[in-house]
Amino acid sequence: MPLEEAARPARDADASAEAQTHSEGKVARAIEEQTARLPSDTFLWAAVSAMGLSLAMQLSGRKHAELFVGQWAAPFLLFGVYNKMVKIAGSDRTRA
Repeated sequence: MPLEEAARPARDADASAEAQTHSEGKVARAIEEQTARLPSDTFLWAAVSAMGLSLAMQLSGRKHAELFVGQWAAPFLLFGVYNKMVKIAGSDRTRA
């Protein structure tokens, strides 16, 4: 048996203990359960829509509104990345 396989049970026990002390709260878990139901491209389309709306506002001369709406794209993309990570890896390793 390779040394790596012999060390695996110790790592799993350490990870489980760490997960027990750093588990998610009820609110975060509830939010993640709801957002996991959304398709991942929802956030991408929201970001693209914000950029399009920002462009339309710029063309219509609404400079301050255009800057405000244009800044929404980055958070939407970050929400999408977070949503994808939660779907793939899960956020709370203590749950089965």
